[in-house]
Amino acid sequence: MKALEEFIENWKETEDKNRQAFIELYEHLQTLENTVFEFNARPKVSYSLRPKHKTQKNRSLFAMVDVIDDDPEARWLSVCFYGEMITDPDEAGELIPEGLLGEDGYCFDLYEYDKDEIQYLKQRLTQAHENAKE
Repeated sequence: MKALEEFIENWKETEDKNRQAFIELYEHLQTLENTVFEFNARPKVSYSLRPKHKTQKNRSLFAMVDVIDDDPEARWLSVCFYGEMITDPDEAGELIPEGLLGEDGYCFDLYEYDKDEIQYLKQRLTQAHENAKE
């Protein structure tokens, strides 16, 4: 996870505070038992944190926390889940047919730090983690 730590360290915070949002989501994921991480860096496209429950067998992740890097001065987050792994009682996510590694998923885009949205996403991450157990 050295590449992830270096990415976070080198990411300069901006007024939107999306670096802080990413860090809070990452720290939350680290509290979920039996979770391992993959980090996929594609500079000028995205930086993708992919958590997986250790008992998952059929899928390589239970969520995807992407930092969209089309403009490094205005990076934003897209947090995606498999459709059947979460509920979305606030209807805050967008259904993306075949949008998560070829399967239907829900994505939640965050353009600036919002404490309530971060809390909502943490709840979805916990729910997906629980539902990822096999």
